Amino acid sequence: MPLVEITIIEGRTSAQKSDLITQVTDAVERAISAPRQAIRVAIRELPAEHWAIGGVSIAETRAAQAEKKTPS
Repeated sequence: MPLVEITIIEGRTSAQKSDLITQVTDAVERAISAPRQAIRVAIRELPAEHWAIGGVSIAETRAAQAEKKTPS
């Protein structure tokens, strides 16, 4: 029973997550000839405040980018 776990930052639509599940399932089925009904896909969503790169959260990075785009 293949299990694929995917961690993403919150904010995708239900349609995007459904498409992701379908495409990952297709890929696993094709790559290892696993029975489609045996393939599990789990999406774990994290708030942008809970994911950091180099000590800076994604929320902080996005806020800084938004500030740069806003004309003063």
